[in-house]
Amino acid sequence: MHVYLLQSIPHPKQRYIGITKNLKKRLAEHNAGASPHTSKWTPWKIVVAVYFEDEDKAAAFERYLKEGSGHAFAKRHFW
Repeated sequence: MHVYLLQSIPHPKQRYIGITKNLKKRLAEHNAGASPHTSKWTPWKIVVAVYFEDEDKAAAFERYLKEGSGHAFAKRHFW
């Protein structure tokens, strides 16, 4: 399971955090406009992707990055 951070290429201030089992396929879906959350700012590039064996740990890390101190951590270290 991958937790990934995307950044819009034409709109660098637009960012997205997600989770997937197939990173290559998911990026293609984002860039094809298949996700309503990211379709306005295509194309996207992967800034960071972290692989987890354990799905629960991946989900917990994704939640962490989307809130409070985790959001600040991502902003400070990844973007």
